Amino acid sequence: MNKIKDILRGAVIGVANIIPGVSGGTMMVSMGIYDTIIGCINRLFTDFVQCVRTLWPFAVGMAAAIVGLSFVIEPLFAHFPLQTNCAFIGLIFGGLPVLLRRLRGKRKGVPGALAFVLAFALIIALQIIGEGDGSSAVIRLNPLQMAKLLGVGVIASATMVIPGVSGSMMLMLLGYYEPVISSISGLVRALTALDGGALLYNAGILVPFGIGVVAGIFLIAKLIEILLARWAGVTYCAIIGLVSASPIAILMTVAWAQVTLAAALCSVLTFAVGFAVAYRLSE
Repeated sequence: MNKIKDILRGAVIGVANIIPGVSGGTMMVSMGIYDTIIGCINRLFTDFVQCVRTLWPFAVGMAAAIVGLSFVIEPLFAHFPLQTNCAFIGLIFGGLPVLLRRLRGKRKGVPGALAFVLAFALIIALQIIGEGDGSSAVIRLNPLQMAKLLGVGVIASATMVIPGVSGSMMLMLLGYYEPVISSISGLVRALTALDGGALLYNAGILVPFGIGVVAGIFLIAKLIEILLARWAGVTYCAIIGLVSASPIAILMTVAWAQVTLAAALCSVLTFAVGFAVAYRLSE
């Protein structure tokens, strides 16, 4: 039963990581599994078997969500933007009690307050400047482009792990969001159609990007583990700042002039569902 719950948690993280403005790291914190995942990533080579046993359900859920929802996420946001965003805001708020409990008994003081304010401001600032449509990059498969994809993967994965920072939003800023998402769905279509040319093209984009993602995850996980070990109270204050700003950053993407009363009422329901899911998965 716990493995099924972990697969569902992984699916939530996977969905969050492909939605601009939503943070996979925030979802990990909200569901109470952030420290577990970061710790296992850092101990993967010293305690391989145990860490694989812990991580595989999350990885399966993430992969299934990313592959499956790469086909439906754009229509959902195109037709139901507020409702979809409110579901994720509910997920964020549903996990805040767990995060606040982790802060109890830890030294905070002025450094903690400053860390909260700076982290909060960082998320809002990133959302303000992150207004690109994510489709400006033109990908031609050559060594230089593959090196760029490797670097983009490192940057995107690092921001995917940090709570409150959206890896997908960073991809949009860099102009690689649409090409990467299209390549995921294109690879699946190529596999089902046995189209060798399309398979090689999409794999040529995703393999270097994926290598960069893995490298970035290991780098940032080690940094966060050090911060939590040495300055736990201040680090958690910063994380709470990142997470607290996320709902505001998400709502900044909504075209409020187009919101109807029915959409607003439905959004209350999706918020409640998201809250309940996060609260249950964080237990």
